[in-house]
Amino acid sequence: MPQEISWQDFEKVDIRVGKVVEAEPFPEARKPSVKLAVNFGSGVGVKRTSAQLTVYYEPEELLGRQVVAVVNFPPKRIAGFESEVLVLGVPDDEGTVVLLAPDREVPLGGRVF
Repeated sequence: MPQEISWQDFEKVDIRVGKVVEAEPFPEARKPSVKLAVNFGSGVGVKRTSAQLTVYYEPEELLGRQVVAVVNFPPKRIAGFESEVLVLGVPDDEGTVVLLAPDREVPLGGRVF
């Protein structure tokens, strides 16, 4: 059973919707990954990240897609690349990442609640 958290704990996690504006292969990463630049709108701006999305998604297919990401983690270095946000996904039956995304177009920077 998952550990219970308070509503105040949840409110600390800033999860927002952004649009992928750049995507390129990231061969230097330990696990197959893609470098992304995601635009979260005027409140957050464009942030960079890497994501293990190489099985179901080609970089060019990710361009223009809306994604959901945690935007208030500290930056993390991954193979010399600074990752600023965590794009969220869920593993399928084989453990392959499937992106979380709104099922309709929503404003950039919209906060998940």
